[in-house]
Amino acid sequence: MEYEVGQIVYSKSGHDKGEIFVILSIEGEYVYLIDGKRRPLEKPKRKKIKHIQPTKYVSSSLQEKLNQKSYLLNADIVKVLREYSKEKGGF
Repeated sequence: MEYEVGQIVYSKSGHDKGEIFVILSIEGEYVYLIDGKRRPLEKPKRKKIKHIQPTKYVSSSLQEKLNQKSYLLNADIVKVLREYSKEKGGF
C-alpha cells in the first residue's frame, strides 16, 4: 500500500503497539510519526513501514499544511486524531 503524509496509521509493534499516529514524513523504508502529545512535531517517532498498519483516512487539511510547511500546532494533530477516533468509536 502507498503511504501519504497526513495519513492516519496504527503502530503494529514496539512499546507503542496499538497507538494511533499521523505520518509527518516518509524517508525510504522509514516514516516519521506524530500524535501531538507523547510524540509532538518537535520529536517525531521514526518507525519502519513494516511496523505500521495503514488506514484509508488522510486528513486533507493536515496534509496540505504539512506539504506546504505552513504553521501547524500539536493541538491540530490531536484534534484530527480525536475526530478520527470518535468516528471509529474510540476515545
